[in-house]
Amino acid sequence: MVVSANPNPLAAVLQGLVKEEGFGVSNLPEVRLMHSTETYPSAPVSYEPSIVIVAQGHKHGRLGDRVFTYDASNYLVLSLPLPFECETIGSPEEPMLGMAVRVNPTTIAELLLEMDTPPSAIASPEYAIDAMPLTAELGDAALRLARCLQSPDEARILGPHIIREMTYRALCGGQGPALRALATPQSSFGQIARAMRRIHLDFGETLDVASLAREAGMSVSTFHAHFKAVTSYPPLRYLQTIRLHKAQVFMVNGMAVAEAANRVGYESPSQFSREFKRLFGGTPKDVTARSRIALSMFS
Repeated sequence: MVVSANPNPLAAVLQGLVKEEGFGVSNLPEVRLMHSTETYPSAPVSYEPSIVIVAQGHKHGRLGDRVFTYDASNYLVLSLPLPFECETIGSPEEPMLGMAVRVNPTTIAELLLEMDTPPSAIASPEYAIDAMPLTAELGDAALRLARCLQSPDEARILGPHIIREMTYRALCGGQGPALRALATPQSSFGQIARAMRRIHLDFGETLDVASLAREAGMSVSTFHAHFKAVTSYPPLRYLQTIRLHKAQVFMVNGMAVAEAANRVGYESPSQFSREFKRLFGGTPKDVTARSRIALSMFS
């Protein structure tokens, strides 16, 4: 692989850490490494709540009518597990390099207590996903996290403290209200988050809008309106999309198409194939082959 001399310290450290194309593991389970020597056109992906730092190259995300770019100057904050469209820009000479740090609601709650932030002071979030300008403080923490990942001992001992610091920096940023709402279950955002967790835990079970609304503690009409406002999806379309993403992961890991369809709640393999092709633009077999590298992380 041909890589030019890189003046970006974070990109240089990440280049030494990555061992494979796509999303790879690190010495911390909360951190995944991102590496692409190619440009991948826009395709459906699904991220768990995370802070995504791109040191080199860039990604374009699209959710509904909104488009956001995360690159060396802008980091991504995703406060709820959302499927969206993502384009990755990289090349052999300048690969896309980055890291994704999983967000822990318990850590957020602990930090809010230490910050002495009353629930009444928590603003209602506008979006569950957005890109924010990367601050010097967050960039410095990301670099220190990458450096400690070079050593299993340093990752184990120092890594959790740096992740906590990065979470604090993100809480103080523009997407702070969305992260804070994760620790505020009585907010409408927190209520929707409860229903989304139910979907991610029980995606293979029979779920309907009424049961999800009860999970959120809302009327059906209120739940539907709030759910779409937060995710840009109607509830049942979100459930369908999550099921298809989960099936994609199962098939990439070797599961047969019919078994994957059944595992995520489809009784009809033909209906599964039709809906899979509508979302991913190809048959399960073809898309699975292409997705072994460009697989959505943490799905």
